[in-house]
Amino acid sequence: MTQQSDPRIVHLVDRDPRVTGAEMLAGLVPPPQFDGATFDTYRADPAYPSQEDAKATLMRFATGASAAPRRGGLFRRAPKEPELKPGVYLDGGFGVGKTHLLAAIYHAMTARRKYFGSFIEYTALVGALGYKNTVELLRGADLLCIDEFELDDPGDTMVMTRLLGELVSSGTRLAATSNTPPNALGEGRFAAQDFLREIHAMSDSFQTIRIDGVDFRQRALDGHAKVLDDAEYSASIAEAASRAVASDDAFDEVIGHLARVHPSRYIRLLEGVDVLGLRDVRQLTDQSEALRFVAFVDRAYDAQLPVLATGHPLDDVFSAEMLGGGYRKKYLRAVSRLNALTHADAS
Repeated sequence: MTQQSDPRIVHLVDRDPRVTGAEMLAGLVPPPQFDGATFDTYRADPAYPSQEDAKATLMRFATGASAAPRRGGLFRRAPKEPELKPGVYLDGGFGVGKTHLLAAIYHAMTARRKYFGSFIEYTALVGALGYKNTVELLRGADLLCIDEFELDDPGDTMVMTRLLGELVSSGTRLAATSNTPPNALGEGRFAAQDFLREIHAMSDSFQTIRIDGVDFRQRALDGHAKVLDDAEYSASIAEAASRAVASDDAFDEVIGHLARVHPSRYIRLLEGVDVLGLRDVRQLTDQSEALRFVAFVDRAYDAQLPVLATGHPLDDVFSAEMLGGGYRKKYLRAVSRLNALTHADAS
């Protein structure tokens, strides 16, 4: 670990954050970068009509408004607009604005009680409070927004399907995003056929809305993740620390530390940090390490932390074998976010 006397340079590996269930519940709001996310600020790509179509459907879902009536012929009735299900499920690749639209739903829906969190935050809440207490806390909520819905293991499958089923039956509306259609969750990751009944029961609560398009982050970038040499890194960390708080850690030490901290607490690891520094990045070949790093990257991206890094390029941090496996979309999303963060202004 580098010894630094500057109080504005911190080390993530020295932090051991704790989060109570009450704090988790209070934190179920959109990330700061989506504080101003509305349907009006969503920029649909005209090359992909499904984006504008999705926006129109979600506006109707959020406001409860009916679509404009369609005109029929002289003796024909206009086709009846299908009734929306209690949940909407935004399916599409990374970087097409799904989280923006999810936050727009949250902001547009006039509700007394509404929550917004990542899939891992909800499962962590259950882990902290217990299933029964979580149901009681969330029961009666008007809206539950779930970002990056993933079913990576059988336990999460059972917990989330039961939880959502109980909430829907009590009147809660659901909005979720994922890179995988709800009837395909779990494919290639565990014996999905053993949980087919639960998966399909959950998907029946959602109207799936497909959003096509290309990654907006890559449209705005050229090349690959930015890599600094040791001198550039030291100078950049010092410059960042002269104006804000920068973290400075060896990549391997961060990866090891993530194994000792529950993913629900990763956001607290980054609390108060303005610039994230990672020295001597290497390519990850262990699946558990890689998945923890993905969850960490998601929290860094939510906080919009510029990343300074040396060593292996962060857009090549996941091995080819991993990119060809069942978590391919997760890894590609993380790569997209890492690329953007290394090009963010750290000054």
